[in-house]
Amino acid sequence: MRIRSLLLLSGTLLLSAGTASAGDGQYFWSGDWYLKVGATGFLGPKYEGASKRMFQAAPLVSLGKAGSTVRFSSRNDNMSYALLDQGGFRAGVAGKLIFERDSGTSSDLNGLAPVKFGGELGGFAEVYPTDWMRVRAEVRQGIRSHHGIVADIAADAFTDISSNVRISAGPRMTAATSDYFSAYYGVNDAESAASGLSPYNPHGGIHSAGVGAAINWQATEKLETGAYAEYRRLMGSAADSSLVRERGSRNQFLVGLSATYRFDFTLH
Repeated sequence: MRIRSLLLLSGTLLLSAGTASAGDGQYFWSGDWYLKVGATGFLGPKYEGASKRMFQAAPLVSLGKAGSTVRFSSRNDNMSYALLDQGGFRAGVAGKLIFERDSGTSSDLNGLAPVKFGGELGGFAEVYPTDWMRVRAEVRQGIRSHHGIVADIAADAFTDISSNVRISAGPRMTAATSDYFSAYYGVNDAESAASGLSPYNPHGGIHSAGVGAAINWQATEKLETGAYAEYRRLMGSAADSSLVRERGSRNQFLVGLSATYRFDFTLH
């Protein structure tokens, strides 16, 4: 089992009240907050495009303001901060941590330049066209790990089948610019000689499309557990990469379990 040092900030920090005036002695952080901490364990590809899977684990951390209007959240949501919240529409900044990918991740990557530790920073917007569906899009610029732009869009239908059990499912799609694909899927002449892979110069476009589903159980007032599964089909430059064609797979499966516990606190 490999423990990945991921910090998944899937919750949202809400500016639901905005910055209050100094006269009333309140600030945007004043009020009741919650902190959710937990872990997820999942069986998934060793790296993007891998054919071999391995069990991985990661901590889960979610921070938000009590009484917020977030109706639905997904494990695919990256950490975000809502600057505009109108209930049925929310928008703000979003970010993602990216951890190093090198030959230690998989022997498939021997001879390829590593992807450095870094992140992505951008924005998100989400809308609820109905009471049972959320559509969310994120656009992020790579920092240090790569220099491309990545866009994710997902639509999730959700329903409560009991007072403490919710199921959800929907399609996902990811697109990126050529700089992103070059970092993860490109193989230059030097890397080709060192790795044995065919040279490959990718271009921008659709990265993948797929579907995900989850079931969440509110075991107690503070303890929440869940199970999820996801399938993605690599497309475009990702699917055509020699790394995927010669050593990996276009089909990416992931299944996992999660549990979080909520702590409530007040800031003045």
